[in-house]
Amino acid sequence: MRLNVHGKHFEVTPALEAYAQDKIGRLEGWLHPGTDVQINLSVQGHRHLHVVEVTIHEEGTVFRAEEKQEDMYASIDLAADKLERMIRKWRERLRRRSRRGDGRTGGAEPALPAAYEDAEELGVVRSKRIQLKPVELEEALLEMQLLGHDFHLFFNRETGVTELVYKRHDGTFGHLTTA
Repeated sequence: MRLNVHGKHFEVTPALEAYAQDKIGRLEGWLHPGTDVQINLSVQGHRHLHVVEVTIHEEGTVFRAEEKQEDMYASIDLAADKLERMIRKWRERLRRRSRRGDGRTGGAEPALPAAYEDAEELGVVRSKRIQLKPVELEEALLEMQLLGHDFHLFFNRETGVTELVYKRHDGTFGHLTTA
């Protein structure tokens, strides 16, 4: 596992870096050896909240946790605990799927078209290119929850169409597809 600790507008001390690597490094038993882990530490706002953002890229799945606390060490602890729960849930789902015999794999991953060159004129402040892997609706919902996002764009393996799932204000989920 490759751990990268980075401070944003914040000097990362050797002790803090070692603590982050130790806490997040405990997840190594759940992940494959070549897994990339990005740990971003920052201090935000007038209340000086200490923010920890951890992103893990594991076999085409992205796990992300963000925690804001008054203490950086507490933020690291909470982010590590949150990631451990996510990875356990993901591993259990893979285990159940393999027992059920539903180990389908997709073919080539379709990609989104390139961003407009005049995106800044349209008011777009950030463009992102993503790879869409073929998944089922249930798996797309799980990935959305693992990432902590309010929506998730995916390529539906069953229908062969790019679709979107999103979290509604009442806590339920919505699903958009083309006709």
